[in-house]
Amino acid sequence: MKLNKIFHTIMFSTLAISATAGTPADNFKYTDEKFADIQMLRYKVQDFEKLSLQQKTLIYYLSEAALYGRDILFDQNGAYNLRIRKMLETVYTDYQGSRDSKDFKALTEYLKCVWFSNGIHHHYGSEKFKPGFSEEFFRNALKSVDRRKLPLSNGQTVDKLCDEVFPVIFDPAIFPMRVNQKDGEDLIKTSGENYYGTGISQAEVEQFYNSMHKAGDERPVMYGLNSKLVRENGKLVEKKWTTTGLYGAAITKIVANLQKAIPFAESEEQKAVINKLIDYYVSGNLKDFDDYSILWVKNTADLVDFTNGFIEVYGDPLGIKGSWEGFANYKDMATTARTEKMSQNAQWFEDHSPVDSRFKKSECKGISAKVITAAILAGDLYPSTAIGINLPNSNWIRKEYGSKSVTIGNLTDAYNKAAHGNGFDEEFICDANTRALVRQYGDICNDLHTDLHECLGHGSGKMLPGVSDDSLRAYGSTIEEARADLFALYYLADNKLVELGLTPTADAYKSEYYTYILNGLMTQLVRIKPGNNIEEAHMRNRALIARWAYLHGKDRNIIELFKKNKKTYMRINDYGQLRTLFAELLAEIQRIKSTGDYESARNLVETYAVKVDPVLHKELIQRYAKLNISPYKGFINPVYTAIKDNKGNIKDVKVTYTEAYDHQMLRYSTDYAPLPYINE
Repeated sequence: MKLNKIFHTIMFSTLAISATAGTPADNFKYTDEKFADIQMLRYKVQDFEKLSLQQKTLIYYLSEAALYGRDILFDQNGAYNLRIRKMLETVYTDYQGSRDSKDFKALTEYLKCVWFSNGIHHHYGSEKFKPGFSEEFFRNALKSVDRRKLPLSNGQTVDKLCDEVFPVIFDPAIFPMRVNQKDGEDLIKTSGENYYGTGISQAEVEQFYNSMHKAGDERPVMYGLNSKLVRENGKLVEKKWTTTGLYGAAITKIVANLQKAIPFAESEEQKAVINKLIDYYVSGNLKDFDDYSILWVKNTADLVDFTNGFIEVYGDPLGIKGSWEGFANYKDMATTARTEKMSQNAQWFEDHSPVDSRFKKSECKGISAKVITAAILAGDLYPSTAIGINLPNSNWIRKEYGSKSVTIGNLTDAYNKAAHGNGFDEEFICDANTRALVRQYGDICNDLHTDLHECLGHGSGKMLPGVSDDSLRAYGSTIEEARADLFALYYLADNKLVELGLTPTADAYKSEYYTYILNGLMTQLVRIKPGNNIEEAHMRNRALIARWAYLHGKDRNIIELFKKNKKTYMRINDYGQLRTLFAELLAEIQRIKSTGDYESARNLVETYAVKVDPVLHKELIQRYAKLNISPYKGFINPVYTAIKDNKGNIKDVKVTYTEAYDHQMLRYSTDYAPLPYINE
């Protein structure tokens, strides 16, 4: 299964912005508070007030449906997450002791990290957070608050709750990683996610789902996507996530708001999409999900769009189970023309790809692309989110019906504005000429990279008959993201983009080549703690491409690492030859993907994408720390208020942007929390 998202990288901090960060001409404040390694941002829902009442109301109910799935993701990320969050929140709101104490301040930061990551593990690195407060402080604080507000099971005392839960929080040996990707280990038994029951092994999971695949099935469902695999009476069984199954209380709320949205849909086609999604939530039948996906990918005419459900598989070490996400958006008509040019020329790009002709699509069907305005982010898209999405993930649906690709314009705009003047390019870019290149063309080329990655990269190529979507197993996510990135990098330098009016000059692509290689070789490492390997799929993808290109071009000095004033810098000496290297690697990775060559995928990832040079790593962390830049950023959602007449009908929807991060999180934990804290 593909992980068809692209996330912003460190290199967004190199872009030049015309307005001062946080104080643009309209006084909208993009930047917000910082904590740990995170900075919170705000995104503006441009021109929302210009939408029709029907469109505003549709977005309102789609947003409500999205927010009700929040606790599903918390539980998917770890069996104790909901209980721990409630314990922390109760102390945060009700503690009567000193709020200036070291322990309380540490608890506050820990809680904000738990909110941000939807659980007790880092949202990107996947390692468990280390509390800065003591067990004694937390136990006493819990005893000091109203016990009726704590997630106590029947007859449980506060001390017994602490005895049960504290090891999960404080013992570094218990659930150390949410998603473990270390080669040679049992990835299921060593991961802290909650997609599989206790004691189930990786071999059992692989055997269970491999047995479901039918030889010759050209339209397979995505087995295991919407269920938890548990052992009952000695046998493995799936517990489906449906209105009457696991997560039923939350899914029922989601469905209720989807039903409220139907009368405000913009077309009969959009109504059919929502109705089929509801059918799927009720039945749990993955064939219904395929039918919904087909209707969704064909519905391209409406302004408003959404995703809602168990979709991406980042959270499962084997790439089978779908994490829950919700998203409502509408088309940015002014900038969509850029992506439409790409989708209209999809066949040209496919035909001229440097991959083997056996792996090319003879006909690119149904590829649509647009730039959108995010209206709400939820589940696995909140607070940390993607800047581009390409769906559906099913290969046979993509082959027969096509795909939708989006670039989220108001989020990239927010990232860019927040990054202005932070000193990053002066510290890490090798010389003044290269800094000028990045400042001049970085904005447009970053956007084009996202467009190409989502619109054409994920939509390119084909699987050979009989090759399973899951054939690359734990390496599938990294390989797929590398494939899409390489497709984008290769074509960024093509004159076709100049011909289409997408790049201003034939040399503009060099800005993206430079920032991409710099990020993959060096600057993304500031996101990793000393001593750790690279774990996250997108980071592994970028490291794979950059390190492979560096090492394979070393004898020709295509990419150079050098020292200046005892600092390491990177220079590209031959951009044309670098593009040739991208073409070679793209051809190999497409071959791996198309043929399901697991061993080659494993060799590439383990050789180039995992290990970290400790000496370089230490240097980069020290240099980055002096800039006082948060390596991770996420968003506070806008607040939608439905204005109703005396009959209860919505007469307008207002959007505001002033809600504080902690207030929003506490409100969501109160207003959108239908799941029990304990599944007894």
